[in-house]
Amino acid sequence: MWQRCVPALSAAHRVIRVDLRGHGDSPPAHPGTSLGDLADDVVEVLDHIGAGRVHLVGFSLGALAAAHLAAHHPARVATLSLVSSVALRTPQERAAVVRRLEAARTDPAVTADGAVERWFSPEWRLREPDLVTEVRRTLLANDPASYLACYTVFATGDEEVGPLLGRITAPVLAITGSEDPGSTPAMSRRLAAAVPDARVRIVAGARHLLPLERPRELAAALTEHFERITP
Repeated sequence: MWQRCVPALSAAHRVIRVDLRGHGDSPPAHPGTSLGDLADDVVEVLDHIGAGRVHLVGFSLGALAAAHLAAHHPARVATLSLVSSVALRTPQERAAVVRRLEAARTDPAVTADGAVERWFSPEWRLREPDLVTEVRRTLLANDPASYLACYTVFATGDEEVGPLLGRITAPVLAITGSEDPGSTPAMSRRLAAAVPDARVRIVAGARHLLPLERPRELAAALTEHFERITP
């Protein structure tokens, strides 16, 4: 997810990419995995590499985990960037994600196709068909139990994070695409309104996969945010 952003970000910063449990090379996510578990895993990685205060960036599910971490471990977070994050879902938005969760339990292929439809505009699909294929293949290669455990956290985690937003002391950047149907601009604005020190940036014409669709714009926005504070 972050490979296109790394060259720009690593020019001035050490970049650590964390596979949450159930993702990449990390151990599986078992049923009952909580948002706190995911956040604690990140803290464990930071401890393992000897990192003190960091510029913490989370994308999508990772943004929920990052917000949880920032609320519970404020001394570890110099700045917080929440990329394509859900926040304070309305009842209608919550019902929609619960429907997607139920669909994922019955037909992973339909779920993968639906995600690709939401994440890629028709123009982007034509421009980078190999990337579309790679993303779909990655979704279908997920361990089903891990995927459901993590998607359950994604579907419910904003209810847990919402009451914590006022406790976040780090400067926050909430950034999303103007055309993201799941992590909407309205959500980023709600999120920013609930945090003491937050800014919103909406990337015109982009959807959910900002690190892949608009890596240069995202890396520039993140770097500008990092420069507000040096850890």
